[in-house]
Amino acid sequence: MTTSLDEALDRFRPGLPLGVALSGGADSTALLTACTQRWPKQVIALHVNHGLQAAAPQFEAACETLCRRLGVPLRVARVDAGHAPGQSPEDAARIARYGALASLVTDADGMGAVGDVALAQHADDQVETLLLALSRGAGPAGLAAMPTYWEHSGLRWHRPLLRVAATDIRDWLCAHSIGWIEDPTNADRAYTRNRIRADLLPPLQACFPHFRDTFARAAQHSASASVLLDELAGIDLVAVLGPTADAPQLHALQALSSARQANVLRYWLKTLFGARPSTAQLQELIAQISACTTRGHRIDIRVGNGFVRRDGGVVRWYNSTL
Repeated sequence: MTTSLDEALDRFRPGLPLGVALSGGADSTALLTACTQRWPKQVIALHVNHGLQAAAPQFEAACETLCRRLGVPLRVARVDAGHAPGQSPEDAARIARYGALASLVTDADGMGAVGDVALAQHADDQVETLLLALSRGAGPAGLAAMPTYWEHSGLRWHRPLLRVAATDIRDWLCAHSIGWIEDPTNADRAYTRNRIRADLLPPLQACFPHFRDTFARAAQHSASASVLLDELAGIDLVAVLGPTADAPQLHALQALSSARQANVLRYWLKTLFGARPSTAQLQELIAQISACTTRGHRIDIRVGNGFVRRDGGVVRWYNSTL
């Protein structure tokens, strides 16, 4: 069930010193303040200036003011978060942000290198993420939404506020007479998340008052299912690869059900090559594998930035950028 900010921090046990991603908005302001109260002199603020909007200097200035008041060191990274053709601005900004945060954890101010980083996403963000995944027809991995904890780039990442509602965070700030800066893009209806927040969450609240709790439980179930599917895929991958290092054998794939074929092929492409096939690509690949009953049948299907092709008795992935 949703919980208060103080209760969420009671359960949070990060390694110290702790880095807190700080944007200057309400959520990260509350997280930094609460963490500083619990672990004085052991918290470092990490701010990423994306340079994407005119208010960016104001956000950085607000972070500097807050950190001076709290007596917290502030590390700042300035990045170019422009998006490439075909890439969403949100994805480009997210990738740039995580890369910049990882670059800020070195021992730059005598407090030691940071191994743990806390992010301020909350229960409403989790609901929005789950609804976005549903709108895209995502499977268990997508419906797992955002994890509370994961490891990447040699760091331990945490989202301690995922069970705290957005209104509770703002109530906590008001109760402590702490101000924050509002991101002007939060009102921009060009962003799907903002439309979800404005148009979908209020009726969900009216119809299902505990929807944050039930959605969080659904995300947890999906995360568990995703782990099990990956474990099964790992077992199947060993079997279908046989003596080859990276190419599944056609006869071994054909012995599996179509569901297990899809699972192991998705896992093979993702873990070995970082390629993520669409549902349509995966369905076509499985159909082509099933049709390989003669030596002359070819397979040539685009997947990500490469192709899956038949090579005798196996299928291989070829990177088209090399």
